[in-house]
Amino acid sequence: MHHEIQKMREIALVYLDRSGGLQKFVHDCKKYNDSKQNYAVYRFIISINPSDIAELDATLGNYILHNPIKAAQIFQSVCFTAIKTLSLIEQLQTEAQISILLKPTHLPPLPSYVLSLSAFPFNYTSQRFYMSEGIAIAMGTITKYTQGARFLCTEETCPFSEGFRYIRVHLPGATESATVRNDFVCSLCSSPLQEDMKFRVLGDKQIVEMIDAKVLNALKGYSNDKSHFRIQTFTVFLRDELANKMKIGNHYKIIGIPACVQNGLQATACIEVNSVQLCKPNGPSFVSDNFKYLLSLTSSSCWRFTAILANIFASQVVPPGTYNTLKLAILLSLVQTCEKENADYLDLLIVTSDTLVIDRLLNYSICLLPRGIRHPPSSEIFPSVSKDKHGTGSANIQACSAVLAKGGICYIGDLSSYKKDKLELLQSVLESRTTTVFIPGKKYGEEADQQVTISVQTNFWSFVDVDSSSKKHIQKDNFLIGQMDVSLIPPNLLDIFGLLIYNEFPSCRLSSPLAHHILKKAINPEAMLYKVSQQFRMQDYEEFIFFAKNLHVELSSEAENLIQGYYLASRRVRRDSIHGSTLSASALKILISLSKAHTKLSLRKKVLEEDALIAVLLLESSLTLKHGKSALCIAPNPVFPFDLSDENSLQQRDSYLMQCHHQLLKFIGAYSPGIHINTNEE
Repeated sequence: MHHEIQKMREIALVYLDRSGGLQKFVHDCKKYNDSKQNYAVYRFIISINPSDIAELDATLGNYILHNPIKAAQIFQSVCFTAIKTLSLIEQLQTEAQISILLKPTHLPPLPSYVLSLSAFPFNYTSQRFYMSEGIAIAMGTITKYTQGARFLCTEETCPFSEGFRYIRVHLPGATESATVRNDFVCSLCSSPLQEDMKFRVLGDKQIVEMIDAKVLNALKGYSNDKSHFRIQTFTVFLRDELANKMKIGNHYKIIGIPACVQNGLQATACIEVNSVQLCKPNGPSFVSDNFKYLLSLTSSSCWRFTAILANIFASQVVPPGTYNTLKLAILLSLVQTCEKENADYLDLLIVTSDTLVIDRLLNYSICLLPRGIRHPPSSEIFPSVSKDKHGTGSANIQACSAVLAKGGICYIGDLSSYKKDKLELLQSVLESRTTTVFIPGKKYGEEADQQVTISVQTNFWSFVDVDSSSKKHIQKDNFLIGQMDVSLIPPNLLDIFGLLIYNEFPSCRLSSPLAHHILKKAINPEAMLYKVSQQFRMQDYEEFIFFAKNLHVELSSEAENLIQGYYLASRRVRRDSIHGSTLSASALKILISLSKAHTKLSLRKKVLEEDALIAVLLLESSLTLKHGKSALCIAPNPVFPFDLSDENSLQQRDSYLMQCHHQLLKFIGAYSPGIHINTNEE
């Protein structure tokens, strides 16, 4: 056995030399040596490529993968010999003072190396490396732990009453009491050992709760997936250089050693993490042949492809040709989802008296994204703070619906059901796209209060039930033409929502296609009622949206001039003597976001005037509902003024939109003759 260990030490030295690890080790030693300070523990991180090690020596490769603690001892011996031979650290006295952390670059892509928390059994006793992945749903604040400590014999005449014979180092899964205790005895004279406190080495520790990414399917309001699975959170420990490497709500792949931590009568399965890697969302980089064919058929017009998309969208939930404006807005919002800091967001607020159908449509739509979350009313929309359950007493920030929907959609249901404080918080988040969590220091054992700012990178969808809201308050009498009574919602919150859409298709008309659709679906829920449902399946839309949302689009100068011209003209037209302009500052961002979304939905990379026109019509329609008609004076349903049944109706719509474009240019010419106008209002 000794011969085998000696051979593995030699191989370890060869690997360090070939991989550049030896050079890094010498550099790290120089830092310790230059400090001229005595340490109880000298910590070194060694990056290991299991494939390269296995090629050099299969036994050592097997040791690293399946017995990493003993493998670390082999490298510890090699490093100690190197330090003494090359005189790298003068202060170092014993091998026990060296702490080696092995960091594998990867693990073999085999099922036995994958740890799934939704599968049994959970093998936490093997003390070997596993790979796992999940979403960080809760994060604790950074606290301290004992990385290493020096103990001395209390018997003064004992040789071990000085020096660095007894060194305790943290091992994976060990609690603080396992590393530092008061019941150790000297192996030479059996006298009690006492810690030399001035040599205690502290490190950073952060506790993170992760959960299998399958949980996202469970948090959707509607799904075709009928499979059943068990989901459980698991605890991971991030130590030292890995502390703060994770962000709440992100999807990570981790490599670590599972362990079982005892806290009183409660045992918690956990993973000591060695490496953290952010998982980027991956999906198809193509669209189905049916979408390609439809795109080629409609290439003569910049408006037809998106019109047909909206017309046939969600035919499993509502009949084709119904709710076209709303469905177009949904598709535009879906393709404007990403995880970038300064993304173009597009939030939707729907005013309806038909909440059941709208709810079904929105539920169906969020399932087209990996991160479509339906917010359960019993929980919080934004992150909250609670006490850590692992006995540290520190603060633990819990991710809620908005954070879990990162890069997707957070559907929060009926807006009128939320209280004033929740609506004010929602308004603040929509304005800044961040939320701040306050952590009182006194409550969580910290010296000072803390404020943690968390980015909220999601689109919000909500609706307002006009029937129920009208019963809760007295309606105003002084409405402008086209204006709706939405006084139940705070005006500032109303302005910050990207689009306000009024659903004008009541399901109470029993002769309507919607009533027939609902009845047929009630009799046979799995039935495909329309041919387009077979030609354009849910999976096709998922692939299409993933492809479209990742397109990088740029504004053309013509589109930019149209957007700026409309914005300036509207600010002049939409104003009153008391409050000034009723057009919010966010309107320009919304216009740009809508224009880019329509370009993505058209599978183009350049925003044209035609895209900007659709954006203007949608926003003007939204502003009319909020503030009444303006001098632009558009039709009640400007994007879909009539049913799309054949080629002639598409041609008729194109002609109508061309007239709208001409009307818009006249409006800009009348109220904003020069785009670059130097006024205080700008």
